[in-house]
Amino acid sequence: MAMDNMTSVSAATLRKVTTAAAIGNFVEWFDFAVYGFLATIIAQQFFSADLPQAALLQTFAVFAVAFALRPLGGVIFGMLGDKLGRKRILSLTVLLMAGSTTIIGLLPTYASIGMLAPLFLTLTRCVQGFSAGGEYAGACAYVMEHAPNHKRAWYGSFITVSTFSAFAAAATITYLLDASLSAEQMSRWGWRIPFLVAAPLGLVGVYLRLRMEETPAFRAALAESATAHAPLSETLRQQAGNILRLGAFISLTALSFYMFTTYFSTFLQLEGHFSRAAALLVSTVALLFAAGMCPPVGALCDRIGRRKTVALTGVWVILSVYPAWQLASSGHLWAAILGDLLLATGAVLSGVVTAALLSEVFPTRARYTASAITYNLAYTIFGGTAPLVATWLIGYTGSSVSPAFYLALVALLALAGGLALPETSRISLHGEQDKPSAQAGFSALKAGGDS
Repeated sequence: MAMDNMTSVSAATLRKVTTAAAIGNFVEWFDFAVYGFLATIIAQQFFSADLPQAALLQTFAVFAVAFALRPLGGVIFGMLGDKLGRKRILSLTVLLMAGSTTIIGLLPTYASIGMLAPLFLTLTRCVQGFSAGGEYAGACAYVMEHAPNHKRAWYGSFITVSTFSAFAAAATITYLLDASLSAEQMSRWGWRIPFLVAAPLGLVGVYLRLRMEETPAFRAALAESATAHAPLSETLRQQAGNILRLGAFISLTALSFYMFTTYFSTFLQLEGHFSRAAALLVSTVALLFAAGMCPPVGALCDRIGRRKTVALTGVWVILSVYPAWQLASSGHLWAAILGDLLLATGAVLSGVVTAALLSEVFPTRARYTASAITYNLAYTIFGGTAPLVATWLIGYTGSSVSPAFYLALVALLALAGGLALPETSRISLHGEQDKPSAQAGFSALKAGGDS
């Protein structure tokens, strides 16, 4: 019989677990965020200056190519995480991310080595993408497998806090550099500094993660069977339906996240005619707002359940994206901030419920693998291509608000997939009893209501 994790993990251990996972996740995503905030400079440094728009598209294409490695990283790290445990793999992912990010900060530019520059940039971005493939799903599983059943979304929300905080830190450092250095200094050497910060941050992340202990759910699964992990073929065969349904919802999480965190700063510069410093200021304010929103949204998600949170997310995005884009393209600072806050709210709602669903939808033996595959496929298709598709849509339609309709369309897909999932907010994550089903979700809700 599966043990109840509400009584097996102390409050002190929960704080330690959440802190270690969140700080490591912060390091991982700070490194990934820097590339997006420096996209316009990277376009100048690594591609021909003859066609600036083409250079920006190429920069975002390299951004998207890195996501092609994320599903592979998700499969490999997921299988290793289900076989060897969560903490070892999470230590490895942060080490790979920090190393590859540091290398970007040392790469020679197009002016120095010509076409080799974008090639080397692409290779290092691929390592980043491969590493990221094993990060978020693993960090969520690690926290969720420690957290009490009735507060999983709240504890998981701190992983989302660390993600938004990482992007806020990257935006802040980039903003301070932009404000304190001349354009020539920023172009010549200033852009390298945020990438080089990855080295010491990575060492901190590795240290913290090596000190983590394995989760109760993984230890329980190991005790139930000599083999704690499910083979990949079994995972794909048994979890295909849940992968598709949850993947449909995470498509919105991915698209809204990267539209909000990575592309919007570029949009404000190109379409809103803001300076890079002003655009980064808008992004930083919205990112800090998003980080602060995550715990209250996590508490709400635990209170009303996953399906109602999914419905709220889809409706919010559909109703808010057009006004958000209109405000952002107005050219007024206060309007741009308000528009970004509207996008931030949708990104927080989808991100917090996704963190919980990634672990609740899949059983322990396949959790890391199945959740990493689901998360990374959705992020590859919709997240990695978000800046590229948004730039193309504006160029093709001539309308600066065209990305808003793309977001609304994906929100409809997300609603269809998310509402097809069972309610999982109170199920146990320990052992094979944690496989979600419609009956299990109903029973869990009934038990919660009767208690």
